[in-house]
Amino acid sequence: MKIAFAANHGEFGGGEVMLFAMAEIARELGHDVTIVASSSPRDVVRSGIERGFRTLEIHASSAPEYLWRLRHWDHRRQGLLWCNGLRPAVATAGHPQRIVHLHQLPHGTQRAAARAAAMGARRVIVPSQFMARELGLGSQVLENWSRSVPKETRAPGMAGTHRVGFIGRVSMGKGIGVLAQALSRLNEQQAGAYHLVLAGETRFVDDAERVAVEAALASVAGITTRLGWISPPEFYDQVDLVAVPSIADESFGLVVTEAMSAQVPLVVTDSGAIPDIVGSEYPWMARKGDAADLARVISLAATQPAPGLVRENHRRWQERYSPDAGRERFAALLAELEETSR
Repeated sequence: MKIAFAANHGEFGGGEVMLFAMAEIARELGHDVTIVASSSPRDVVRSGIERGFRTLEIHASSAPEYLWRLRHWDHRRQGLLWCNGLRPAVATAGHPQRIVHLHQLPHGTQRAAARAAAMGARRVIVPSQFMARELGLGSQVLENWSRSVPKETRAPGMAGTHRVGFIGRVSMGKGIGVLAQALSRLNEQQAGAYHLVLAGETRFVDDAERVAVEAALASVAGITTRLGWISPPEFYDQVDLVAVPSIADESFGLVVTEAMSAQVPLVVTDSGAIPDIVGSEYPWMARKGDAADLARVISLAATQPAPGLVRENHRRWQERYSPDAGRERFAALLAELEETSR
């Protein structure tokens, strides 16, 4: 079966991680795979070429131009088009043999765009039960999966200090402000007991939010190590526990499954799909947007080790979110699509 995976944009984010994870499986299964992406920026195109995929670069200097040129190209397309995000789904609305795969929950006017994009699509795919409930449109759940993060011997930290890690997009929606408040509160109660290890940057947020993020982090500057962009194994080797303090409802949560894989103590909030991933009764889950409750849960995870919970997280990752589990789910979906297209 011919499958063209159309990227949402040219930048590399969580959706693009899943695009290549699916494309790799499809290629391994013998399907004829093409990666389609914008030339501006060129991150996805470059990655496609480096990974040995047939890669179609849509030359465009802006998002609207990419969508217009993508629609024009799609008139000549053969086989299945996997629209990996709302943009290519909208751009090719009404065309045959399309899969609409949405990684983020549409809001506002995006809702109407998603309804229009879904018309005539063979499937609407989402990464979680939460998103399926919120979106509707007859969505089918294909849970994301994440690579294995090797469990290393953790680098020793500062005596008497708990290293709380945050990795990903540094934004207010991801809860960085609430996390800063929680750690300030904890260190007021016990000076020097908690240190923030921050991996990631603010490159994906606008100027106004970047100012808000930096103001929030200024309050904990003296207890923060900023690592910038580093690989997950490097990050997990430098922390004692990981916090995923999201305020905005998460459509999935790849950082959550990565931490489960790495066998690192994990504190989360009840944001969107996160309870679906860790289980609704997960004991280290705080109320989203509540700094006091987040501080309570971080203190609990830091001072009352629960190796059994960490092992259970890892078992859950193996069964539901590992590459093997993802491959099985995605292969079954492709087989079903191939069978019904005959």
